[in-house]
Amino acid sequence: MQIQIDTREHASERDRIEAQLDAVGVQHFRSKLYVGDYMSLDNPRKVIDRKKDLGELCSNVTQQHERFRAELVRAKESGIQVIILCEHGGNIRQLEDVFFWENPRRRHSPKATSGAQLFRSLCTMRDRYGVQFAFCDKRQTGLEIVRLLS
Repeated sequence: MQIQIDTREHASERDRIEAQLDAVGVQHFRSKLYVGDYMSLDNPRKVIDRKKDLGELCSNVTQQHERFRAELVRAKESGIQVIILCEHGGNIRQLEDVFFWENPRRRHSPKATSGAQLFRSLCTMRDRYGVQFAFCDKRQTGLEIVRLLS
């Protein structure tokens, strides 16, 4: 397996994940991707878009909605399956767990997105754009990328 990593992926995160890929002997290289952050050359119709936690995913869905939606539309129109891999860890192991997430921003702003609201938005994205969601701990991201792209 050879994994292409988008050049726009954050350097510190990319370096951490590349070290994990190196540890399991998976070849990788950097090049700009049309959508997403990681793709296996064995299946260019499946990509992973990595999010550092639910806070980042929530921000993409709410504050950066148009840009994020445009990427999902572009992927769907091109026949590319998008898997959003969220490195939240803890008790967030599957999409349904997002419903119970307590957004730390709600302590200061009661109008901030709740876990239930985010869950409903993610379900809409799943149903409308065919997006899949996966969750892992940061220490397992490299292995999870390999598993999801295999």
